Amino acid sequence: MDISVVIPLFNEEESLPELSEWLVRVMNENYFSYEVIMVDDGSTDCSWQVIEDISNKNKNFKGIKFQRNYGKSAALNEGFKAAQGDVVITMDADMQDSPDEIPELRKMIIVDGFDMVSGWKKKRFDNKLTKNLPSKIFNAVARRISKIKLHDFNCGLKAYKKKVVKSIEVYGEMHRNIPVLAKWAGFRKIGEKVVEHRPRKYGVTKFGWERFINGFLDLSTLTFVGRFSKRPMHFFGLYGTLFFVFGLCSSLYLIIAKIIDADYGITNKPLFFIALTAMIIGMQLFLAGFIAELIVRNATDRNNYLVEKKIGIN
Repeated sequence: MDISVVIPLFNEEESLPELSEWLVRVMNENYFSYEVIMVDDGSTDCSWQVIEDISNKNKNFKGIKFQRNYGKSAALNEGFKAAQGDVVITMDADMQDSPDEIPELRKMIIVDGFDMVSGWKKKRFDNKLTKNLPSKIFNAVARRISKIKLHDFNCGLKAYKKKVVKSIEVYGEMHRNIPVLAKWAGFRKIGEKVVEHRPRKYGVTKFGWERFINGFLDLSTLTFVGRFSKRPMHFFGLYGTLFFVFGLCSSLYLIIAKIIDADYGITNKPLFFIALTAMIIGMQLFLAGFIAELIVRNATDRNNYLVEKKIGIN
């Protein structure tokens, strides 16, 4: 199969018929073998009924329905599990992403050899203050931390080799940082393509300003986990050692001073309490490192979601 298109959605009943017709036209014009996996993230409108109707007319359209709302990351993760195409395309269901970009995105994966290609919405139709400015700040920080040269980490329109989506785990709200996940999984040929950003035609945005705060927190978590998830003692042990050695050296200084001068008071010196605190913190960091080594990546149920229905997917 040439292409799998994964579309996470929440309350998008109005846009789905038009989006599906557009996708079919693009696929047929380019003679692609394809599947479209629509993941209903617990919609409260008639989105699932629309997906069922589309699937009944065209068996290339498949569906996954969550029992409740889990978020975009969960929807993408389940879609990635089900995807069978050599190239996997992700896009939003709100008609702001253009299916006409798909052939060129596929070409960059198949012909140019990229592991992943991220869209760049260079010209945006969002509110400049509440969305564009925070997005630019987040992208600048993400570029600096991850060393990945992308302008738009959070663009929903992306293309992947099948191997990439089968090698990463998207959980929490990590969908904003999929390029970082891919890099930490060993896929370093990550490209970018300027894509069209269309004005919203149906519905309202499902994300608020808080997503950017969450994005920074998730990026920090991902950076830490990516570097130290397999060796947490390297982090906790390093700082534990520094604190403990500082405390020990300070204690030795006080003891030697007491030996030289019997009248030298130890317990009434601020350094005594600083040294004691530093040694305790050092020991605690060591313990945290040992515990982290024992439990690292053993949360077996962190990516289990209640799926109510599926269409065309075993």
